[in-house]
Amino acid sequence: MKFILTLFFGQILMFCCNAQHDDSLFDFTDTYLNEYKIDSERFSSLQICNLQSTLLVPKGEFHFNVAHRFGYLNGGIKYFFGIDQANAKIQFFYGLSDRIQLSLSRDSYDKTYSGTSKIFLKKLSKKIRLKTALHFSADVNTLLSKNQYPGLRFFDRFAYSSQLILSKTFFEKISVVLSPIYVRQNLININYTSTPISPEGGGLPFNQYLISVGSKCQISNKIFLTFDYAYNFVKNKNSLYRNPLSLGIDIETFGHIFKLMFTNARAMNDATMLTETLGDWTKGDVSFGFSVVRRF
Repeated sequence: MKFILTLFFGQILMFCCNAQHDDSLFDFTDTYLNEYKIDSERFSSLQICNLQSTLLVPKGEFHFNVAHRFGYLNGGIKYFFGIDQANAKIQFFYGLSDRIQLSLSRDSYDKTYSGTSKIFLKKLSKKIRLKTALHFSADVNTLLSKNQYPGLRFFDRFAYSSQLILSKTFFEKISVVLSPIYVRQNLININYTSTPISPEGGGLPFNQYLISVGSKCQISNKIFLTFDYAYNFVKNKNSLYRNPLSLGIDIETFGHIFKLMFTNARAMNDATMLTETLGDWTKGDVSFGFSVVRRF
């Protein structure tokens, strides 16, 4: 496993080094980053690891994202340390205006289709340098079937999330995000939630409330360390679901952003990632994941 990761990281770093030998590539990358740099904020990607930053796609631009999350590393050689269990997601972003971003995606996890929007609200004074945005998502789980749930209705497949994103930069190197989040799950799997059900049918956490924190730290001109975590206030203490925690590194070069991470969340759509993560870091349920973002 160490050999595989070393080889993968080595190829990415070689690409970065080769790009830096070409002045035109270097200049292109600097231009790309400077277009996003507002008050020295260094969130040059739309997400931190799994969670959202306050950055939006510029007006009139398309961005294309390809992401993978592999199985758990503790699966060992039997599952080739998770590579045999890869999930994939493709996502298209469009900057509708300077303050509105839209996206459509398909995640192989639960065969989920998603639509999202992000709205930049305002920057609260040059002195405070606090940026605010709203993010909304609607996910459709197409893997559900009436064989599993005989009473399944169309809208039972849906889940929604909304979040207020607050970001601030410190020392021109570290950007921090704090987000209160609301998630609505129209269908709950009680085999995982372990939530007591009252005789009246209550007790299921259809509406869930979370708080997330994330950070991105610049360690060189093109390399950033990333971290994000979300805490669920509604999750039952006996639930098999875990709070999502991710650690990663971003490498930026020639109009691409390579995001590499280790995370306990294998789903990449917002609602499932936030409220239905099954991986437990303390038991080694950690997945390697990466994504590549291309700007058009």
